[in-house]
Amino acid sequence: MKLMKLGQPEDGLKGISAAEAETPAAPQAGEIKVRLYASSLNYHDYGVASGAMRSVPGRIPMSDGAGVVEAVGEGVTDFAPGDHAVSLFFPDWQDGPPAVADFSRTPGDGIDGYAREYVVTPASWFTKAPRGWTHEEAATITTAGLTAWRALVVEAQIKPGDKVLLLGTGGVSVYALQIAKGCGAQVAITSSSDDKLKKAIELGADFTVNYKSDEKWGETVQAWAGGTGVDHVVEVGGPATLANSIDACRIGGNIVLIGVLTGFQGDIPTAKLMSKQIRLTGIIVGSHRHQQEFVRGLETMNVKPVIDKTFPLRQLAEAFEYEASGQHFGKICIAI
Repeated sequence: MKLMKLGQPEDGLKGISAAEAETPAAPQAGEIKVRLYASSLNYHDYGVASGAMRSVPGRIPMSDGAGVVEAVGEGVTDFAPGDHAVSLFFPDWQDGPPAVADFSRTPGDGIDGYAREYVVTPASWFTKAPRGWTHEEAATITTAGLTAWRALVVEAQIKPGDKVLLLGTGGVSVYALQIAKGCGAQVAITSSSDDKLKKAIELGADFTVNYKSDEKWGETVQAWAGGTGVDHVVEVGGPATLANSIDACRIGGNIVLIGVLTGFQGDIPTAKLMSKQIRLTGIIVGSHRHQQEFVRGLETMNVKPVIDKTFPLRQLAEAFEYEASGQHFGKICIAI
């Protein structure tokens, strides 16, 4: 089978190379064999591939994987040959409260990922894909889609009429826009690109603000939300954006921190956070049960992911370069 692998961490994207390996044998008891057809890029994958998040040389990257079940091992009842399946970011976290705090068992980071044609894994490492979705569409669920779902539905418990602030127009934020609108919420979204803000409006955004031309965008969003602030913020920036997000959020509102695009540490206006009695929750993706519930939700919400561009597997490095350029709106996919 064909696959892509990483080089030395210091080589970054230039170290990504094509390789071949034997196709995995038939699945054993409790396992499934999946012919992978698609993956999608996430900030975490870029961090590993670029060397910013060090992994072992030779690691097969990519946390997202979608394809067709070709064979099932003894005792497997959740899948049958021909089923369309999509991978889990935390394959060992099946249910209950968070059980992991690192990426040692995350495909594409601590263990080999899905930039390859075939994989044999425990059946519990996958869920079924939504009915009628392409493999590229399904591949966006694992990381970006499930993060948006958990932030809004599981943690924020969004309801019709709520006001939501989303930061940027990357994969998670665009997914969150679609989920929030599907739940009947009103949505404000930020970007440094007026063209991307126009696309967000086409997807249903109720209010947009360019954070480059409006440095106090948090106060601007607060004013849009009736002067009291939004109910929920999906915070992807971290230290450089959190102060504005607190300004935008209402008293007793929720901020779900799902990214650190502006850095890993920085100043936080703790007094304002406390005085506004805002709940700040940090999350990383979700569990097997969360993903099953998300898939069921997608099948009833009439939502499809926004895919900006698809690259062939051999052009994985070019796909990461495109991601790093910030030109994309929504998800970048890999056809395998």
